[in-house]
Amino acid sequence: MPDVPRPLLPPRRWLRAGLAAVTLTWAGATFAQTEITFWHAMDSAQGTVDALVERFHDEQDEVRVDARYVGSYREAQTKLLAAFGGPDEPDLFQAEIAFFPRLVAEGAVQDLTAEAAALPAAFTEDFVPGLWAYGELDGRRYGLPWNASTPALYLNASALERAGVAPPETWEAFADAADALTTRRARGVVFVGDSWLFEMMVRSLGGALVDDAGRPTLDTPEAREALSLLSDLEARGSLAFFGADETTPAILGFVRTRSLMAFASIANWPDVRRFSVAFDLTAVPVPMREGGRVPLGGAQLVVMRNATPEARAAAWRFWRWLMEPEQIATWVEGSYYLPIRDAARPLLEGFYAEEPGRGAALAQLDRAVPRPRIPAFDAMRGILDDMMERVLRGGRDPGEALADAQARAEALVE
Repeated sequence: MPDVPRPLLPPRRWLRAGLAAVTLTWAGATFAQTEITFWHAMDSAQGTVDALVERFHDEQDEVRVDARYVGSYREAQTKLLAAFGGPDEPDLFQAEIAFFPRLVAEGAVQDLTAEAAALPAAFTEDFVPGLWAYGELDGRRYGLPWNASTPALYLNASALERAGVAPPETWEAFADAADALTTRRARGVVFVGDSWLFEMMVRSLGGALVDDAGRPTLDTPEAREALSLLSDLEARGSLAFFGADETTPAILGFVRTRSLMAFASIANWPDVRRFSVAFDLTAVPVPMREGGRVPLGGAQLVVMRNATPEARAAAWRFWRWLMEPEQIATWVEGSYYLPIRDAARPLLEGFYAEEPGRGAALAQLDRAVPRPRIPAFDAMRGILDDMMERVLRGGRDPGEALADAQARAEALVE
């Protein structure tokens, strides 16, 4: 049976109980204060989220934001599914970008085209190319950019220097480096079987997982090359594989020097840096073939379908405030996500100069492209995760696994 996602919207009538309107009195005047609930998945950056919300409250009195960390992207998605139509449904939600198209297709979020149309062109044109456009589907605006990243190659710089290995810029050099760094004590590279990282490899080789018509293209020469490279490294003992839900032990293996290279979001830098005390850490752009690309990561902020007009207006006001250069700079310094507006970059020159590796993701922004924006891609991610498990942990032939994954993915879009 194909992996067909169940509908997001329950058949029962939508209810709403999330908006709190508080009447305040100040200097003899009475006004309504709108409170909105904001669900996010920013664990390591939770302190920065709270600090930004507190600053927002200090600067105005009309809107209060109840920001709640609700787990990882996957956990937040599960909780949102459970909250639809009930009193716990949030007003504003941080939707991981592969989940975002599904929310739109199911009618779970509000159309913000009218608000977006009123924005100055100078503001929208200041965004990193592709990031502003990502929130539009079928000519309508549903998503609002906030946190964006690209993957980077983390390196144990001390180990590379001892081995005389240069940071790899091609996949051939990467495979050679993984072999050269492997010892009885450590693997050359650790790889997490997450669809985003597999997409990173395919994209960097010049391929794609979905074509321009929205059809899956998992079984391509680029995909076979990527999966075969990983399989060969694992067979030679140069690669330590971890499943999509094993990111934490994978990172711990890297910081404990059990592996010496690792792919991860640039937003993982603070966590890696916190524990990498035994060696010099750096990060570089991912290996790239001429004409290759890297997939953007991160999320879009969406206003949920049942948010009241007052909550919708309040959520928009909060997002617009977050997009000011000062707030973006604060966000980047606390989370290591990318500065999504050019106007914020001058404020971050010192931040990137302090540790040059922080700029690895920034250096490849001109090659960054959005993830597939079709509703079925949310389920396709699970197919890709399962495919890597079968090959890199179960020993299945890469070609057979990709052919099977392609058939399963095609069943999703029929």
